[in-house]
Formats: sequence, C-alpha cells, structure tokens
Amino acid sequence: MPDVLDPLVPGAPVLVAGGRVTGRAVAAALARFGATATVCDDDPDMLRPHAESGLETMSPRQAVQQIARYALVVTSPGFQPTTPVLAAAAAAGVPIWGDVELAWRLDAAGCYGPPRRWLAVTGTNGKTTTTSMLHAMLTSGGRRSVLCGNIGSPVLEALDEPADVLAVELSSFQLYWAPSLRPEAGVVLNIAEDHLDWHSTMAAYAAAKAQVLTGRVAVVGLDNALAAGLLGSAPAQVRVGFRLGEPAVGELGVRDGHLIDRAFAPDLMLLPVAAIPVPGPVGVLNTLGASALARSVGVPAAAIADAVTSFQLGRHRAEVVAVADGIRYVDDSKATNPHAAQASVLAYPRVVWVAGGLLKGASVDAEVARIASRLVGAVLIGRDRAQVAEALSRHAPDVPVVQVVTGEDADMCATADVSVASVTKVDSADENVGTRVMTAAVAAANGLAKPGDTVLLAPAGASFDQFSGYADRGDAFAAAVRATVR
Repeated sequence: MPDVLDPLVPGAPVLVAGGRVTGRAVAAALARFGATATVCDDDPDMLRPHAESGLETMSPRQAVQQIARYALVVTSPGFQPTTPVLAAAAAAGVPIWGDVELAWRLDAAGCYGPPRRWLAVTGTNGKTTTTSMLHAMLTSGGRRSVLCGNIGSPVLEALDEPADVLAVELSSFQLYWAPSLRPEAGVVLNIAEDHLDWHSTMAAYAAAKAQVLTGRVAVVGLDNALAAGLLGSAPAQVRVGFRLGEPAVGELGVRDGHLIDRAFAPDLMLLPVAAIPVPGPVGVLNTLGASALARSVGVPAAAIADAVTSFQLGRHRAEVVAVADGIRYVDDSKATNPHAAQASVLAYPRVVWVAGGLLKGASVDAEVARIASRLVGAVLIGRDRAQVAEALSRHAPDVPVVQVVTGEDADMCATADVSVASVTKVDSADENVGTRVMTAAVAAANGLAKPGDTVLLAPAGASFDQFSGYADRGDAFAAAVRATVR
C-alpha cells in the first residue's frame, strides 16, 4: 500500500491534539515512525510530561495560529470537528486522523510486522461485553488476540504486542476519525439515540457506526431496525445478521434454546442459551454478535462454548452487589444511555430503577414506555432526572418516584405531573456530593423495594455531573448498598 501513510513520512511535522492517554500513545507511535510531533492541550498539566520528554508543546490557541506548519493532525477521539484547532486544520486543508486511523495505516503498511486481522465491535449498547467475549472466544480457539480500542489498551499500544487478531471496541467518535478503516470483520450490535450532542443527528451517528461494516465481513443485529438498515448498503463481501429468533441462511440466531450458526456453516449448534452468564435478551444478543465475529475467522463451536461458559462480566456491568431480605441489588452503572438502561431493566421482572445523570441529548421517552411494566419504583438522580420523571409520568403514572436533589434545585424537583414520594436534599457544595446522593438514592430504593424485587442502578445517562465516571458512580452505589444491608 504505497499511499497508505501519505502524508505521514519520516520527519513530517504532526500536531497531536490532546495530551492525555490517547495523545501519549500517538506521540510514542510518531516517535517510533520518525515523525516530528508537537502536542497541544488546554491543560498545562497534560503538556508537562510531553515537554519533559523533549517534545514541543503549545496551547490550542497557539496551534490554531500555526496550523499551516503541519502536514497532519492526529486528534484524540472526543474532539468534535467544530473544535477550533480541528476546524482550523480543515479550513487549511491539513488532513485530520484519529488515533485509530493512525494505527490502521501504520499496521496496514507493515510498520509493526505482518498486519493484524482487525475484528471491530461497535453499537450503542453492549460493546464492552461483546468485545471482551470475542477476545475470550479467540483465545479459547488458540488465536493470539489482544483486547484494545475503547477497552483495554489503545490500538497503537496493542500493535506492540504479539498478536494475530485484534478484538477492537470502537466508539462512534473513534470511527468518525477513522475513515480508512477496513476491518476483517465488524459488527454493529444496535443503534439508538446517544451522543447527539457530539454528532448532532442520528444519521451522522449511524454513519459513524457503519464504518465497521466496510471490511470483508459485515455483521448487524437484525432485531434493531436502525442497525439492520445498514446491512444492505454495506460494501462488505459477506453480510451476516443475528437475531433472537430462528435464523435464516446467512444468519445466527436461536432455536430450541440453543445458539445456531447458519452464516458460516450450514446449521451449526454453538451453545445453549442457558450457558450465557449475561442476564436477559441483551446477553443472548451480545453472545451472538461475538460469535459471528469469531466464526468469521474460523473459531470452532467448542471453543466458543468454552469461552462463554467461563466468561465473567466486567465491573459495573449487571454486577450483583448483594442479595438481602429477598431483594437483589445490581450495579449496571455502565448503562450510560437510554437504550442500555432499557436492556438492563428488561432482564428482571420487578425493578426499582435508580436512574439519571447526563442524557447527552438523547430522549428517554420510548425506552421508559417499553420498561414501564417492569417498574415497581424509581429513584432519580442527576442533572437530567426531570426528563426521566416526565417520561415516567406519561408512561408509568402509578409507579412511585423519588427524586434525590442537590440544594440549589430542590425547589424545582417536582412538576404537577410527577408523583414524588419524597425529596432528599444534598448540599451541592459538598466535595462528596456523589457519595451522599447515592447513599440517599439507595435508602429511597430500599423504601420502595419488596422481596423478589431488583434494585437496579441503570442510569441511562453519563455520570460526570456528580461523579468522576461510571465506575465511581457504581462504586458509590455498591458502598451504599453494603452499608445498608450488612
């Protein structure tokens, strides 16, 4: 591929936009290749290590002023096209790559030895579980696999590891900045409203996700209409679907309680549904998506079954925290969008739902309508809890709702259409506000739950309004539960 690295050549001046984890991986890869990197970031603390290693550093404002100096910009994935330094680069005709694009081009050019086979996973919900399961299947099948991308190591760091196959989780941000990516096989698990504050429209969000379908094998979840709609236009040589029902030829699905492959074999039984450790329909769908990618590179059914049977969910993903007095407490803090929360709630028959946070421009109305019959109570936290409360008032008006609020908006927590069982005020100036909010939320949930119920943290939103991340939120939930039930 003589042009795969154009305009990246030894000595080329490259601007690295963002100095954090991704920026460090990019700078290291560029140094190995022989390019001359300059790092820009608006946080001086992020620039300091780069400067100490001998790299030129600058503020974004300086980078905008000097953008014409550079042959290429490599950006961290979270930066939007409208970010001033990227907008300046686009206006000046300077190419912009993401770290995944850089990794793909360096790998394809043989800079790290024989190119790897990339198996890419994306979707609104279930990416991490599916990618982790895929990695386990590949390893069980004797393949040298590395788990990387939006989970595990950045892809650029994974290229330094001995591997034949990369199990790559990719976000819509990473895919937007990776237009040349052509994985061996890729799956779009599902698509629902998420990150519209970044992509602006559902069409743009779906188009970014569809980038994983441009390789040899394209796989989509057929039970999700938006994902299924991408298959017909996918340029892949092989198009595969998976579903919860009976599979047609070219699909994976479920028959008589077993996962069946009719895409890569005439009629191959993979494993019993009962062996899947991830609860609910979402667990079956994640396993089908992972199995499709594993089968696309020839992993045998026995290896897939062994991997799934021994698979353990990661932290904060449908993690059972405690069972006490007949009530189960589950931490699914990783359910950071409405679609993920819907899938989480539907795994249990009776749920006291702990929800709220930052909805990122997504509507929660349709999801609340679908889960209303499972809810026996709701405890709402976070900045966008009012949107969840309003959806509950429309679709589950008999479900008791508790709002846990911080001091400055305590007077605005209730609307005429929302039944608020109680209001707990938390001082927003408290540096431990997240811990206090979750302690109050669990106390409220305990007041609503009865034996046989599940108290489920499945927030439907991001956590950064009150916590440092979804893990911090999940840890706060678990700590509050353990303090209550012991």
